[in-house]
Amino acid sequence: MPAPLADKIRPKTLADVVGQEHILADGKPLRRIIDSGTVPNMIFYGPSGVGKTTVARIIAENCGMSLYKLNGTNASISDIKDVVAEIGTFGSENGILLYLDEIQYFNKKQQQSLLEYIENGDITLIASTTENPYFSVYNAVISRSTVFEFKPVSAEQLMPAIKRAFRIISEENGYDVIADDDIISQIAYSCGGDVRKAMNTAELAVVCGEAGDGKVTVTADSLKILAQRSNMRYDRDGDQHYDILSALQKSIRGSDENAALHYAARLIEAGDIISLSRRLLVIAAEDIGLAYPQAIAITKACVDSALQLGLPEARIPLAEAIILLATAPKSNSAESAIDAAISDLQSCDALDFPRHLQNKHFDGKGAEIVGQHYKYPHDYKNHYVKQQYLPDALAGHVYYKFGENKQEQSALLYRRKILSEADDL
Repeated sequence: MPAPLADKIRPKTLADVVGQEHILADGKPLRRIIDSGTVPNMIFYGPSGVGKTTVARIIAENCGMSLYKLNGTNASISDIKDVVAEIGTFGSENGILLYLDEIQYFNKKQQQSLLEYIENGDITLIASTTENPYFSVYNAVISRSTVFEFKPVSAEQLMPAIKRAFRIISEENGYDVIADDDIISQIAYSCGGDVRKAMNTAELAVVCGEAGDGKVTVTADSLKILAQRSNMRYDRDGDQHYDILSALQKSIRGSDENAALHYAARLIEAGDIISLSRRLLVIAAEDIGLAYPQAIAITKACVDSALQLGLPEARIPLAEAIILLATAPKSNSAESAIDAAISDLQSCDALDFPRHLQNKHFDGKGAEIVGQHYKYPHDYKNHYVKQQYLPDALAGHVYYKFGENKQEQSALLYRRKILSEADDL
């Protein structure tokens, strides 16, 4: 079975690596480490298909080290011991570089088994993960490694690689591949920054192309089918999921309905209306809050409608909720208030209740204070009377601060009115 095109054109030098200029350009950290010839333990973090494995191979070749590759999905502690057993054998004179792909699938015990070997220098570890290593990798491994983030490759950076792919296909098969700039651009923009996906798409585009007269023409129609939805990078359990939700909330909080609709569209296209619905309910309470209290009820109605309808119609009530929240006045006063109250609670010892708030209906014989002395607000003007409600240790503490919006300012004016008219009893 012939090797995939992505493997055939895999870069042999750093100069051929597509993207990652922030760490691989001249003078950048990873480039300096590689050029120095001294390779530390490293963790490569980023989406699939952006060059993590390629760079690890180049590092091994440049340093003259023996490269062993394991995958966290199926490797075991026994496999690691087999690699270590190669120490001192022919071909490992310059050391062993273990490339562990998808390290996040190693459990804690498996990751701990690496420590002994990387601490004494038996092996140099380069681990890769598509998830945030600070959440998915054992802290002891993190502390002994340098973390480098690999980013999605831009469409502009992908175009030369796609042209190179078509050239290699032509040379290997003895026919010309005809693909105009629009075709190359379409492939580049459809692959979501994934070099491997771009290469695979290019290869399939040639297979599905129109052959004749010693050439194959890549057509827009066949490419449209091959590239559909391929620009979606989405893992419901990965960082990308939470990045999209974060971007959505920040866009709504920033009153940018257009950006919010974009991120919502990415979730809708991925079929994840559950996460979108939950986040909209959070936003209604956290970011709009008391500036427009009806927002949470309206959002709940939109979410309920969306879940009942299902896709594709669900997109409509969800869009209504998004636009409503983005264009509504904003206040986080309620969130700030409850967080301040919780913070106070966590810093205090056990607190008693003011006597007049306790559920006491009688006093024992000889009690120092007789009677509860609770004042019933409905018996007073404006249904308000001054009395202490907080525990003595927290008396006078203010958690809620009225927001600078019409709704809360109206409430503030009413509060000032009843305070000014209250009887001092």
